[in-house]
Amino acid sequence: MAIQEEHFKKVISHAKEYGFIFPSSEIYDGLSAVYDYAQNGVELKNNIRNYWWKSMVQMHDNIVGIDAAILMHPTTWKASGHVDAFNDPLIDNKDSKKRYRADVLIEDYVAKIEDKIDKEIAKAEKRFGDAFNLNEFITTNQRVVEYNQKKEAILSRMAKSLEKEDLADVKSLIEELEIVCPVSGSKNWTEVKQFNLMFGTKIGASADSAMDLYLRPETAQGIFVNFLNVQKSGRMKIPFGIAQTGKAFRNEIVARQFIFRMREFEQMEMQFFVRPGEQKKWYEQWKETRLEWHLSLGLGIENYRFHDHEKLAHYADAATDIEFKFPFGFKELEGIHSRTDFDLSSHEKFSGRKLQYFDPELNESYVPYVVETSIGLDRMFLAMFSSALQDETLADGSVRTVLKLPSVLAPIKAAVLPLVKKDGLPEIAKEILEDLKWDFNVDYDEKDAIGRRYRRQDAIGTPFCITIDHDTLQDNTVTIRFRDSMEQKRAPIDSLRELINEEVSIRKWLQKMQS
Repeated sequence: MAIQEEHFKKVISHAKEYGFIFPSSEIYDGLSAVYDYAQNGVELKNNIRNYWWKSMVQMHDNIVGIDAAILMHPTTWKASGHVDAFNDPLIDNKDSKKRYRADVLIEDYVAKIEDKIDKEIAKAEKRFGDAFNLNEFITTNQRVVEYNQKKEAILSRMAKSLEKEDLADVKSLIEELEIVCPVSGSKNWTEVKQFNLMFGTKIGASADSAMDLYLRPETAQGIFVNFLNVQKSGRMKIPFGIAQTGKAFRNEIVARQFIFRMREFEQMEMQFFVRPGEQKKWYEQWKETRLEWHLSLGLGIENYRFHDHEKLAHYADAATDIEFKFPFGFKELEGIHSRTDFDLSSHEKFSGRKLQYFDPELNESYVPYVVETSIGLDRMFLAMFSSALQDETLADGSVRTVLKLPSVLAPIKAAVLPLVKKDGLPEIAKEILEDLKWDFNVDYDEKDAIGRRYRRQDAIGTPFCITIDHDTLQDNTVTIRFRDSMEQKRAPIDSLRELINEEVSIRKWLQKMQS
């Protein structure tokens, strides 16, 4: 755990030092849980968004995209249930005066049980070697079985209590588990209370006539209220999807873990409209498709797992999270939800407008059911960044810090480096730069020794370094250095575009989903 904490601290400091993420308005001492994406961070973020958009919209004939406004009519949020039910259960520690999400305190307690299970498994793997059978061990080892039973009992009780809004029992559970405040170490807790997460604002020229609005807490409702507009103008036939990326805002009282939980964040969502009764089939299909998308980036299946919801949201008949192994443990990265017909039916009721689809094959009209895939762009950024940041000990004993991002997502695809600042080498380097910049985001660096320049590019995740040396003057070849292997080879200048594209093209990476 200590190693993971140290790594997370390094992730945060590296993100700032190398121009990925800055605290917002830092010269005024910042704003809690609000961050700015810096020059390299915005490129990585854009690349992640583009990778999602191309796979979700461009590669599907029956999915289109929209960009709905952040400000929406306030009745939208009454219809969606956010006004009445968009709450977090909060609890205060009387000694530290710190406020916590009650469910997160319990989930963190369960995470410690999971750590104990992992340790038992690791010990058994070491003891039995190749003969180790994971499934048999989990189901027969008494200690692991007891840990799992305890974990399931805690999560099940919490889910039922939250569903019934029995906040007194949530507090009782915290007390029975003897959960202490992470700051004060005390068990002196207040009652659990619900807190609405929406930011309020106003629209209008004067205070007297101003209308109360909310900053949207999710992007999905912009899709639902535009369902009929998109369906008719695009002549869409069910099943079809509407995708959107954009900012959402939540007044997170317990914002923490860097960009994992922020007050202003970005979502990438797709709502897939299906016939009633077919939602479970599509739910399973989208679970599989979305996991394949994550795996296409090459981080390894061991870093992902599904976590089915014990407590279902008021609109869902099935829900699961794709969890990722962050430095602070497995946490939600993406949600896949079968939302039934709740959203469109509710908007029908509150707006008085029909939001139905006439199905020519069935010769009837109905309110479609919806399967949602929703991923946090900032969380995806953190998943990529934290898993890519590595310290490597080299053969000579030195250590290099390298950001081994999937090359398709790397902020800068190639750095062009003249070996020395004379003999015509910078001029050739700049010609190469001018040619490559039409197709890729490329960098130019002529300051310091070549080794130090390589290290700078390693630290920001640049897959290729192109070095122009004196041999270039003779044969029009350059040295290509590969970030991950540090291998170097000669290549003709006129082959650079193809060579880089082969490694960084979205086509190549997304085709892994079809293989």
